[in-house]
Amino acid sequence: MKPTPKSPELSPLLAFGAHPDDLEFAVGAVVAKETLAGRKAHFVVCSRGEAGTHGTSKQRTAEAKQAAKQLGATIEFVELDGDAHLEVRVAHALKLAEILRRIKPSAILAPSLIENQHPDHWRLGTIVRDAARLARFGGLKELRQQPPHKVEQLFFYAVTPEAEPRDITPVLIDVSSPEIIAKWTAAMSAHASQTAARQYVELQVTRARLLGLRANLGHAIALYPNEPLVLESLAQAGRGARQF
Repeated sequence: MKPTPKSPELSPLLAFGAHPDDLEFAVGAVVAKETLAGRKAHFVVCSRGEAGTHGTSKQRTAEAKQAAKQLGATIEFVELDGDAHLEVRVAHALKLAEILRRIKPSAILAPSLIENQHPDHWRLGTIVRDAARLARFGGLKELRQQPPHKVEQLFFYAVTPEAEPRDITPVLIDVSSPEIIAKWTAAMSAHASQTAARQYVELQVTRARLLGLRANLGHAIALYPNEPLVLESLAQAGRGARQF
């Protein structure tokens, strides 16, 4: 009897957040779904939340580490300009491109480019988009220590309703599984310094519930592709959210 061939290993999911809690609140359910399916996930957090009203940077760093663990993800912190001081710089894009070449993800997540949100969010989204392009270029002297890497998909996420792009048709990720919701809720709750100040967990779960209802699902998360997705066949297309 021939041995059963192993399924090809999924390339890692790489997710960028401007602050220690952004990823958990916005796409924690998506990450939980991916890691439960056997995919590795890695978080890159670009500040320690030091400008926030609630919680110290030390506390928020510890909370982020615990939250990532709840979701089955690894995490690293990158020092750019600091919380509430982020600027769009080539040097930052190159630094993030180095991470892309090291992790070699096929898909990356970044905050949307809508300006009506925390300024660090849309600026980081811009930097990540630039980094995804720079990571492909073989002639950049700053990146020559690692081979070029091409990202297959860049998806933007919206931390708040105001950050949802109106000109991009979203991809809806079904996160209805009770196990996924439990992991997501635990990860958000790990940010006790933030959830004690506002009902963030209820807000985000309610957003997912309302979006799920539109698609006849329990809960869903919207991701916004940076460019049109290429499908090998219509069989990959899933179904439309509208129930005709």
